[in-house]
Amino acid sequence: MTLEQFSLLIHPFLAVIGVFPLVGIVSYFAWETRQRRLQVKTGEKTKIAPSVGKTHVNIGKLLSTAVVIVTLIGLAQPIITKNILKEQLWQTNFLQFIFLVLMFIFTIASFILLFRGRVKLWRGIFATLSGMGVVILGCQDGVFRRGNEWFWSHYYYGVIVCLLMIFSVAIIDDIYRDKSHKWRNIHIILNCLALLLFIGQGITGSRDLFEIGLYTPPPAFILTLSNY
Repeated sequence: MTLEQFSLLIHPFLAVIGVFPLVGIVSYFAWETRQRRLQVKTGEKTKIAPSVGKTHVNIGKLLSTAVVIVTLIGLAQPIITKNILKEQLWQTNFLQFIFLVLMFIFTIASFILLFRGRVKLWRGIFATLSGMGVVILGCQDGVFRRGNEWFWSHYYYGVIVCLLMIFSVAIIDDIYRDKSHKWRNIHIILNCLALLLFIGQGITGSRDLFEIGLYTPPPAFILTLSNY
């Protein structure tokens, strides 16, 4: 296995051990939070602890962070191997090389500042900048987007999920301040969509790994053994 082939496994490996378990945990606490809220609203005695909502928020932030990191790693692999290294951009197009490096730094910094933002305007700005960074990086050469099948594309599912996670972080404070529950309902609807896209990610990711295995030449020692 070459270094490039090994780097292909980093993104799915982190998704399997980091993102998908958190999806299940967040979904469970989201359901518990809603059940407790409905029981309290109707005056029904509930056995669900009051801390369930705070736990849901904390693990939700962790999930959003994991999704952004895994997405950036998934984008970095083809950009680095198929664009920067293959084309030797630091020699052939130094400005583009610097642009790509700065875009990764810019996106990460914007997402970090989103967590630190307390003013609604700044949270909106940092969320927009983070999302723009993800989209711009996804448009670079080397990234496989399956544009002819965008409706069944691992790339498009992943970018949409990432944007939804960024948006979820941006509206956390609004959910608790809004007495009309408008932002809470928006959050529920969009994250139900995100859950469906996570399922789609599992399917399309498995398919893409299978196709990579089909079209990747076997190692030299296997070819040698096959001659005997």
